[in-house]
Amino acid sequence: MKRYNLIKTSGMVLGAAILWLSSCQDFLKENPQDRIAQDRFYQTAEDANAAVNSVYSNLGSTSSGPEGIYHSTTWISAGLASDELINKQEGAIANDQLATFSWNAENSSVSTMWRIHYKTITLANIAIERIPPINMDETLRTRLVNEAKFLRAMSYFNLVRMFGNVPLLLTEEEPLDPEVAGVNTIYDQIISDLKSAEGLPLDGAIQEGRATSGAAKALLAKVYLTRKDFQNASAKALEVIQSNKYALWDNYGDVFKHTSRNGKEALFSVSFGDGGGSISFWEFGQFNVRLLPPELSKEIAGIRNTQGWQAATKDLYDSFSDQDERKKVTFLTEFQNDKGATIKLKDIYIQKYWDRTAEPVAGDSQQDFPVIRYPDVLLTYAEAQAELGNFAVANQYVNLVRERANLPKVNLAGAAALKEEILDQRRKEFVAEGHRWYDLVRTGTLAAKVQKAKSIAVKSTYDLFPIPQRERDVNTKLPQNPGY
Repeated sequence: MKRYNLIKTSGMVLGAAILWLSSCQDFLKENPQDRIAQDRFYQTAEDANAAVNSVYSNLGSTSSGPEGIYHSTTWISAGLASDELINKQEGAIANDQLATFSWNAENSSVSTMWRIHYKTITLANIAIERIPPINMDETLRTRLVNEAKFLRAMSYFNLVRMFGNVPLLLTEEEPLDPEVAGVNTIYDQIISDLKSAEGLPLDGAIQEGRATSGAAKALLAKVYLTRKDFQNASAKALEVIQSNKYALWDNYGDVFKHTSRNGKEALFSVSFGDGGGSISFWEFGQFNVRLLPPELSKEIAGIRNTQGWQAATKDLYDSFSDQDERKKVTFLTEFQNDKGATIKLKDIYIQKYWDRTAEPVAGDSQQDFPVIRYPDVLLTYAEAQAELGNFAVANQYVNLVRERANLPKVNLAGAAALKEEILDQRRKEFVAEGHRWYDLVRTGTLAAKVQKAKSIAVKSTYDLFPIPQRERDVNTKLPQNPGY
């Protein structure tokens, strides 16, 4: 398992039936007519599979509804609200606010992130509650419930890091105005769900696109690292490493080739594409549209819809040495047009997702979005080992990532130096993969890094996003985060 093709999902009918839900309040409303249909639906193994598939379908986007978690807003926001990305999209006020640390509770991107995560949680809760009574193969039933628990845990892990105390909805029927749960309670539930998901099949023993035991262990390692439980973070990451199911591609550029999708480095990804059927815009990923420069579409015949809405900060680009193989794979600063002239770009754009062989026209992309890659596991293990004082082991595993990038080995002494090196490697390895804001907040370095990259003084307020005002308008029990 690594990637999930939206169009091939047998649960799209179920997903389409409830994609109209637009807020946490909406999720909890009960329609008696819908209740009858639902009671009749959850009867067979096929129904159970469709219920879980509908959760997966909400990770991307389809023409039948708005965007899912990993379509664009979530990973773009994590880059803009950091030292990674700047906004070039005219009229996109929400993105301007994120890039300049001036957002508030009315920010539409913040509202979108809240809504799409709770939509996924609602679908997961329905599956978790409705599947157990179905008369079906017990092994399949357990597996499907655990897949839904993985997806619920992943959604809550994002939410608790973004917003802190949030409503913890665990059943199909919840009050219309739920109160928030404490961070510790939410993390306890995330850990419980992921421990259940550890019982999922191994990679290669399940249909591609579904959560596996390896994905659950890797995510659990990240949860423990975030909670500063370094012993458990180390143990779970090591279980993934010692499973021998995953490995680094020899060359960084191979990671983002279409032929590498569902490959040895991907633990969990979301894919986009036509699946052999008709195509609409929302079935495509936004990588090339957002990250490739508009000059490409103007200067090279056949290339289309490269908007360049987000670009890299100069500080990010300058942090790469020329020796680092990731630099030329990640960035685009100039190109040759149809006449052979060199076009030098005013901004620094990101090209790593563009497989020129598979998608020569660029624009709308069928590239996978990498939620968890193997280097994430290696660096999680290295960081946990550094925190535990095992510096030789930490150096060993960070050097695996450095060597693949054609960088010399390091031999750093002390936790502080190692953690700074690991944070730097995470920055360079995961450009535009939706990690940076989380990493900077987790390590307490958001203000310092953004000040250096953007010359913006960042208040501690921005260690959390605000609870969207539209949610507080319909649920007065939702408190606002400090500073908003």
